[in-house]
Amino acid sequence: MSEKPVESLSEGEAAEELKRLAAEIAEHDRRYHTEDAPTISDAEYDALARRNLAIEARFPDLVREDSPSRRVGAPPAEGFAKVRHAVPMLSLGKAYTDQDVADFIERGRRFFDRDKDLDIAFTAEPKIDGLSASLRYENGVFVQGATRGDGVVGEDITANLKTIADIPKKLQGSGWPEVIEIRGEVYMTYAEFEALKQRSAAIGGQDYVNPRNTAAGSLRQKDPAVTASRNLKFFAYAWGYTTADPAPSQYDSVQKFKEWGFKVSPLMVRAKSIDELIAHYHRIEEQRSSLGYDIDGVVYKVDQLELQRRWGFVTGEPRWAVAHKFPAEQAMTTVEKIDIQVGRTGTLAPVARLAPVTVGGVVVENVTLHNEDYIKGFDSNGQPIRDGIDVRIGDTVVIQRAGDVIPQIVSVVIDKRPADAVPYEFPHTCPVCGSPATREINEKTGKEDSRRRCTGELICAAQAVEGLRHFVSRGALDIEGLGAENIDLFFNAGLVKTAADIFTLKDRRPAVTRALAERREEQAKQREAASGKTRKNVRSVEERNYEGLDKLFAAIDARREPELDRFIFALGIRHIGETTAAVLARQFTTIEELIRVGKETAKAENPHDVFPSITGIGDTVIGALRDFFGNERNDDVLDALLAQVHPKPYVVEASAGSEVSGKTVVFTGTLEKMTRSEAKAMAERLGAKVAGSVSAKTDLVVAGPGAGSKLKVATDLGIEVIDEDTWLQRIGRSG
Repeated sequence: MSEKPVESLSEGEAAEELKRLAAEIAEHDRRYHTEDAPTISDAEYDALARRNLAIEARFPDLVREDSPSRRVGAPPAEGFAKVRHAVPMLSLGKAYTDQDVADFIERGRRFFDRDKDLDIAFTAEPKIDGLSASLRYENGVFVQGATRGDGVVGEDITANLKTIADIPKKLQGSGWPEVIEIRGEVYMTYAEFEALKQRSAAIGGQDYVNPRNTAAGSLRQKDPAVTASRNLKFFAYAWGYTTADPAPSQYDSVQKFKEWGFKVSPLMVRAKSIDELIAHYHRIEEQRSSLGYDIDGVVYKVDQLELQRRWGFVTGEPRWAVAHKFPAEQAMTTVEKIDIQVGRTGTLAPVARLAPVTVGGVVVENVTLHNEDYIKGFDSNGQPIRDGIDVRIGDTVVIQRAGDVIPQIVSVVIDKRPADAVPYEFPHTCPVCGSPATREINEKTGKEDSRRRCTGELICAAQAVEGLRHFVSRGALDIEGLGAENIDLFFNAGLVKTAADIFTLKDRRPAVTRALAERREEQAKQREAASGKTRKNVRSVEERNYEGLDKLFAAIDARREPELDRFIFALGIRHIGETTAAVLARQFTTIEELIRVGKETAKAENPHDVFPSITGIGDTVIGALRDFFGNERNDDVLDALLAQVHPKPYVVEASAGSEVSGKTVVFTGTLEKMTRSEAKAMAERLGAKVAGSVSAKTDLVVAGPGAGSKLKVATDLGIEVIDEDTWLQRIGRSG
């Protein structure tokens, strides 16, 4: 069914397809973000994401709680105070073709279908490739600045932002609101980037990769003077919380920013048609290399603010805006060797080591080869890629950075293949522990999995170390100071073998101190050998101690009562990513209840007799939970961990502010005063959850003419049913 066109799907097929896509994309997200071992190309991943969005656009009532379109952002970095955004800083949906843009506009036309004479305008402006920032002004004075962070919480970088000349410390002109959060992009010009590289090279300092990363690093400096020396720039293009709209439209609001002293993009225009938008996209694309700073696409937004509010948001992004990305840049290089890395779950992930080449301003030396089949020239469905040509050591290959970020091999230049190049033989044993590496059989399809996995789960050091790294990572327990380097050190020193050992490190302080001291001593010797200089008055290892050790132990103790979803994710159960962990936390509310149900499910002949039906949780996840809780070897490890860590029960908190906040609402029948999509968006803005079917968990059904089976189910269950006019009155809107 995965090949069936979206427009041909029935509602039932669409629901099943969205379920499959949610699980598959979540798994790919987990492999990419937590294992650093993706098994599909970026193009394949984008195709899955686009299909998911296309189905959701056609069947808006079927959008799932665990939809990939609802995820956004990354946790804020450590080292800065946290700032909670009064209005979330959201990401944008992506468009890759002219047709994607046409589809975006058509979605808007359909959404406002009842407004037959509505004249929708759009803005188009370059998508600056920098670091998003939010600037809070009170009575015209800049009082606080923050990074985007995860969209909800960012980092307080006020002092560093004040060093940027493009950011006024006091707004100019007049007419600005009492409070407004101006949002925009901090970036570095090519000229400043090259000057910084030359200054650094002159003193033997670090090399810098690209302007975007350098700008981000410059904003996160502890010393604002360092930030000031980088001569960063800022373009304003949006706003968050405000006590009054700057103007009735997006375009006029940005022009107001210019009056108030901000730099705004001179390439921003207002347009009415798809042809105008696409034409401006290509004009900007032609100027891209001469702008003097990085851009990676063009952003389109509905111009009228009232229409933006009506169209609303999906979780993580506005419906009324989209980023039209530029095609990826390409370059040619050679494959010098192929290495195998072993991930947390034992996956053997091949990586091609390349002759260094610059692509889009970034030096690329490594590129993932995903899996055994990918190397041979086939995707996960057995279909040819790269014209079915395999990748060999010595090959000349064309690479690109998909989305100007992740490098991938586009093609093999077969005419340049060396005469002695031979097909790559994928290892059938683990390069770390020597255990057999096998390809599992998918129970549903009967086909081999595309990944080869080490079977030495308990003896493979790579899996143990990766599991510990995952446990302390940002999405999991997020223990500051216990990164990959220290995990490796403590594991090799025999100080940390399981997650529970982390919480007893303080009891072994002398051994921890010695391990850290020996590493620093070895590093000092290496520097000494490289420089030819001899150190004097060197203290013995036993005399060394570390001021940061108390801070590390305190950071560990601070994570003894983690949020339940973080703890579930930290366990590293296969197929349980952050989104799925959150779904499980909401369902079971305590770790004890999850363990109880997990163990009973593992013992049951039919798991569905025990495990509840949960939206977003399918057979793959249930099977992973059965494997985990049915493995007695995990019992002692989990018991030891729970003796040290006490996850907080999950508490569902309904949003305040409306009568429908926190309630589950179902719309059925024909709505006469708004489209179904607009009604859904309105309910979600007020804190309600909109479901596609009626169940015992439904709180309210809004029924219009022609309501059928859903109305009957609601009546049978005794659920409150109201009409459209009553709904509008309840939410404080006139009919």
